[in-house]
Formats: sequence, C-alpha cells, structure tokens
Amino acid sequence: MNILFCGDANVGDGIFLSVLSILKHTDRDADIYILTASIDGHTPVGPDFADRLQGTVREKGNGGTVRLFDITELFGSYRPEPNMDTRFTPFCMLRLFADLVPEIPDKILYLDTDVLCRAPFDDMYDTDISSVEIAGVPDRYGKWFFGNVLRHDYFNSGVLLMNMKKIRESGLLGKCREM
Repeated sequence: MNILFCGDANVGDGIFLSVLSILKHTDRDADIYILTASIDGHTPVGPDFADRLQGTVREKGNGGTVRLFDITELFGSYRPEPNMDTRFTPFCMLRLFADLVPEIPDKILYLDTDVLCRAPFDDMYDTDISSVEIAGVPDRYGKWFFGNVLRHDYFNSGVLLMNMKKIRESGLLGKCREM
C-alpha cells in the first residue's frame, strides 16, 4: 500500500508514529512517500530521517520503501501566495503538488502527520476509486463550519484516498493550485 505524507523537519515525529501505527495494523508492504520543501526558512525533512524510517519499515514491516522528494523548486514555481499568511502552514499545501511528482503511484493514501491508525484499514485502502479522483472521510465537525449541515458534504482533508491517474487526467490538483 502506498502512503503519502507532507511536511518539514518539524513533523518527523508525527510521520514516524503514524508509520508505526500503520505497520502495526497491516501485513502488507508499506511504501511511504514524503513530499517536503524548504519554505520561508523551514528545514525540509532530511535524508537521514528517511533512512532511519526506512530501517524501521524494513524491521517492523514486510518490506516496503521510504521515498523522500524535496519539491522546493516546484513549490516556488507555483507558490500559493494567497495562502501563505493563513493559520495553516504552507506545508499542508504540498499534497496539491503530488500530481507533478511522476514517482507518485496511481493510487495513494494521503495522511496528515497527526493521523494514527487504530485498526486494520485494508478494506478502506482497497476501496474501488477507479471512477473518482478522491475518496474522503466525512468530517463531523467541519460540516458546521465549512459544509452543508443537511447534506454533510464536507470531508476531512487529512485522510484522502487519491486516484492519481484520474487526478492527472482531470487536472484536479492543478485547479486547486490555481484557486
């Protein structure tokens, strides 16, 4: 299974704990992808961290890999200025660049770095998303602030099952970057 994380060096502990929780609840290979960048003085996730995480994935899992991508230049060429001074860090926007990294596989589960796995999730990962770009989890609280209370149409952006093949075809993430 393919898992995507995004962030800077400050979220290393979160990524590490999330990966440990994933490995505890699956017997499948976990291929971990990390998008990072040097943005406004923040230090990117480094190769030493990726190597240490790779050792843990091999030791605790049934194989799997850790791949680190520094997309500093890519982020700079599409820098989302309107979003740079919000309460969210620019690193939460790195997931919007996944379509521009050719090594990202056709199906991947994006997780925020504070997401922990508490039970087996293979059925969720194996959900057929061949006809959609993204599958998400309804956000119980977000519907009151961002969505439609009656339709429950707001989903949590911290857990996204992404059909990268369809996203690349439709240009969905490019449209998000533009917005």
